[in-house]
Amino acid sequence: MNEVKILGVGGSPRKDGNTDILLDSFLKGAESAGAETKKVQLRKYSIEPCIGCEACRKAGTCTQFHDGMGQLYPEIEEAKGLILGSPTYNYNVTAPMKAFIDRLYPYYNFADERPGPYSSKLGNQGRKALVFTVCEQVKIEEMGFALEALGMPLKALGYDVLDKFIAPGCFEKGAVSKDGDLLKKAFEAGRKLAELFGE
Repeated sequence: MNEVKILGVGGSPRKDGNTDILLDSFLKGAESAGAETKKVQLRKYSIEPCIGCEACRKAGTCTQFHDGMGQLYPEIEEAKGLILGSPTYNYNVTAPMKAFIDRLYPYYNFADERPGPYSSKLGNQGRKALVFTVCEQVKIEEMGFALEALGMPLKALGYDVLDKFIAPGCFEKGAVSKDGDLLKKAFEAGRKLAELFGE
């Protein structure tokens, strides 16, 4: 396959926790199929939350803040594959992941009228994504909106979201390391993501 880059973005504040371990499994699977991968842990970046100034509608990029997103925008644009993972915090994604997603707003093209049609600068490029969340609770409904918060914005930006992956019942640090089936499932999902770019 032609070498494709897949970017893995982890939204957990906890180093070497379950989200980190699963993200590694996804990326190892992608690498096994020949993809180039890069891992980004949002806890290592200072990312200001979007303030809704909408200057990016004209500028085409965020001009309000000069922070970690300035380093991540080129990575996002270069990678045709994207994997987003976050633990479930209070029925949703973590604050760093939410800030990251909100700061993808400059990738939209908007019509002048409001509300009006919009398109994405990342659209129609064959981009594909996987999203996953880890949750202490066992019941899927207790994950709340985490999967939708990860997947829906990517779909709007033009990504084909191939899988929404859940890891319920995982709280203790490193708990997923004991679940071989779960790690294998993540590995295979990453491999399949990479293979789709070669078809």
